[in-house]
Amino acid sequence: MKIQMAYPQRYLRVPTLFLTFLLSLSLFGCGSSDDNDGTGYIQLYNLSANSPGIYLTTDKYDDDDFDEKTHSPILYTKVSSRLTYDSDTYDIELAWQNEYNNDYDLEIVYQSQLQVNKDTIELVVVTEDIKAPTVLVYDIPVRDDNEVDDDINDEIFNIRVLNMHTLSAGVDMYYSESHETFNEATLLNQTHYSEMSENQKIAQDGYIFYLTSAGSDEVLYQSKNIDFPYASEYIMIIRENTGVGSSPFILDKISTSSITEYSDTNAEASYRVFNGIIEHELLPQYENSFDFHLDGIDNSPEVSALNFGEFSQSIITDSGDYSMSVVTPVAQSPILSNHLLALTENTDKTVFFYLLEEAVDEDGDGNIDEDGDGYIDEIEITINSLVVDNSQSNSIYSHQMKVINLIDQDNIIDDFSNIKVYFVRSDEIIATADQYITAIFAQPSSVTLLNNTYTVYVIGRLDSSDIILSASELILNEDSKDQFIILEKDLNSATGYGVNFANQTSE
Repeated sequence: MKIQMAYPQRYLRVPTLFLTFLLSLSLFGCGSSDDNDGTGYIQLYNLSANSPGIYLTTDKYDDDDFDEKTHSPILYTKVSSRLTYDSDTYDIELAWQNEYNNDYDLEIVYQSQLQVNKDTIELVVVTEDIKAPTVLVYDIPVRDDNEVDDDINDEIFNIRVLNMHTLSAGVDMYYSESHETFNEATLLNQTHYSEMSENQKIAQDGYIFYLTSAGSDEVLYQSKNIDFPYASEYIMIIRENTGVGSSPFILDKISTSSITEYSDTNAEASYRVFNGIIEHELLPQYENSFDFHLDGIDNSPEVSALNFGEFSQSIITDSGDYSMSVVTPVAQSPILSNHLLALTENTDKTVFFYLLEEAVDEDGDGNIDEDGDGYIDEIEITINSLVVDNSQSNSIYSHQMKVINLIDQDNIIDDFSNIKVYFVRSDEIIATADQYITAIFAQPSSVTLLNNTYTVYVIGRLDSSDIILSASELILNEDSKDQFIILEKDLNSATGYGVNFANQTSE
């Protein structure tokens, strides 16, 4: 029995031959004909910013011989490969997974019929709010063998442009060769929201793309050099920039089975700093806070007197490579210097600073208690940095938990052989929890959780024993953000360890 739509839906099929207006079409077709016998393709592109991974399911409710197919989920700004189907009309559903380990009982957000035509790609674009998405379908003819051979011989590639940015004035796209500037650029096309251009054939080479508002010569976006070395087909998607850079645009280049994102080459980057350095007798000048500097120490630190267990505010700066230094706030005694911070365009990062304690084995024999008194002969420490990419996902139904373990140091006798983090729901215990991860020291590990209430247990393995280091409640709902879960030593807690929950972005 066909399930009724759970939400009002909007569906548009957009022919590529029309550049100045959209034509809404009904897709309730009359089935295939002899002239349309053959194969076509479906390709799903997820452009719904607040969505989790979207599953595409195809079926024929009037054909008992057809086996329903559910394809792997497509995350925001990602694209599926071209999925091969016999030319016909299919019942399609778009949905997200609302239960762990269950790809069959999905939450449907859209359903309709889709006609797959012979030698045609049906590009299905999911956009706007996932609670009531707009789904656009574009018919893209597949080149025949003769055209492909001609393109190879002529050393050209094929390009279409799809504008998915809502700038009301429309967008002009220009391109130039890699050694040229906007002054030498050629207008490729002019498009408004949801319009796809006709196919154009351009000589294989490397090109720079520029975006302006319609009729303007003010460049709002400039790509790096993008190579097109093959006689292939590409769709350049203009979409909203959800990163930290000031340009309003991002370009996605879609090919047969992949997608590549290109930020504005002049886009800024953002970072913030976390102080995870514990006090230690071998670091007597440090008293639980530090100043943070970029590219040398001066009288104006980027971050002043950052206390243990705290984040700085996010700082926006030019993209590039920087040298990081950390000093004590008053005496300016050096704690760390010349660590690299590489900030690529449009990215948002967090820098974690932490202390590593290691036993000294001077003769390399593996014995760190040479005198047999039951104590480690000598300890040494280092201060380290860990640079982590912050999630920029805005999914309302699932959230990424990124665990940063700053306590598992396996070089000391009494430290844990491993630490695991369990996310336990109300009907589970630790032994039956679906979701858990192993937290390796100073290596980020991630798990994606569905909205629910969890008890988060941090369990350390010590010899044959499992030790509860921490237990905390975690509530995830549509307003939640992707989070860091920072495991750290805490001398004020009953176990000597604690957990710090924090949003991955400071907004």
